[in-house]
Amino acid sequence: MKHYKYLIIGGGLTGDAATRGIRELDEKGKIGLISMEADPPYMRPNLSKGLWKGRPVEKIWRKTEDRAELILGRKVTGLDPKNKTVRDDQGDEYTYDKLLLATGGSPIRLPLDNENIVYFRDYKDYQRLRKLADEKEHFVVIGGGFIGSEMAAALTMVGKKVTMIFLEDAIGGLVFPPDLAEHMNEYYREKGVELIKNDSVTSVQQEGARLVVRTGSGRSIETDGVVAGIGIRPNVELAQEAGLKIDNGIVVNKYLETSKRDIYAAGDAVNFYHPALEKHTRVEHEDNAVFMGKLAGQNMAGGKDKYDHIPMFYSDLFEFGYEAVGETSSKMETVSDWQEKFQKGVIYYLESGRVRGVLLWNFWKQVNNARALMMEKGPFKADDLIGRIKDE
Repeated sequence: MKHYKYLIIGGGLTGDAATRGIRELDEKGKIGLISMEADPPYMRPNLSKGLWKGRPVEKIWRKTEDRAELILGRKVTGLDPKNKTVRDDQGDEYTYDKLLLATGGSPIRLPLDNENIVYFRDYKDYQRLRKLADEKEHFVVIGGGFIGSEMAAALTMVGKKVTMIFLEDAIGGLVFPPDLAEHMNEYYREKGVELIKNDSVTSVQQEGARLVVRTGSGRSIETDGVVAGIGIRPNVELAQEAGLKIDNGIVVNKYLETSKRDIYAAGDAVNFYHPALEKHTRVEHEDNAVFMGKLAGQNMAGGKDKYDHIPMFYSDLFEFGYEAVGETSSKMETVSDWQEKFQKGVIYYLESGRVRGVLLWNFWKQVNNARALMMEKGPFKADDLIGRIKDE
């Protein structure tokens, strides 16, 4: 039974950031990191962005092994908070002084028992899809949200023919105002992407050397590969079985402590207090993973700082890109302030006169101004926001 002063469950960006936070305050305390993945921590956003644009694979690794002992390819199956013990799927047990749950999320899967669908989430998924893309020509991408839109763009940029199938009216339809979402439909079509909107996938079957995707509306598409990006679910089972408080994620206080002594949690699976939204929420993006993981590590090593960071997220879609903070739902009241329509501007998301989210479309270096605006009480009207965030 191995003992660690600091034990981290989860080998993503959150777990890596925690090792960095620990080392800022404790240079020698023994750190162990258990990960289900066979690969050490890496920059996950590059899987759908940079690696398809030619970024070398060597650049994505976080070198976590310089700070921690890595226990890879293991799934933690038991946690005993009272005795401070952890057990993995190979029967090995570990003890800890302080524990971090950085368990992340698992891809939402279609109700289809089919191994031909690549549920794009980790480095192994990237390797599998990249090999297919090197050999094949046509791909179906299921989902028009964050990952689906990025993967359709990535595959198209490496010369593949792509068909997108999604439930909504338009790409990014849950986030973008309707006029921008419809513009993105036209933009993707101009890039050569076939769009099948307002439709679902009912089956994916192998027929000869190819796959046949059938939709709810009765369409049939022959293809070489199928990739799905339809969201994730937080991995909370371990925490739940150990008796930790769960509510849309693992609930933490302002110091990222869970309901059990000496157990912290951070990242995609965590329900935390968002200072600008003034409520508890979950955020599934890189910026939150890195900042939260680092602070959790610092607090495990004796720090006592509050997590008051306002996370941002970003996406690259062909030549377009955006950065955003807060809640960005197309169901909210939106105010679009375009410098050049659909090419460069700011979209504000309002609720009861408060700015609850800001999306910066091809509008760079303004995230901190967007964060500051979210902290203002308002109330704001549409006219108040025109020109509020200005280009430098």
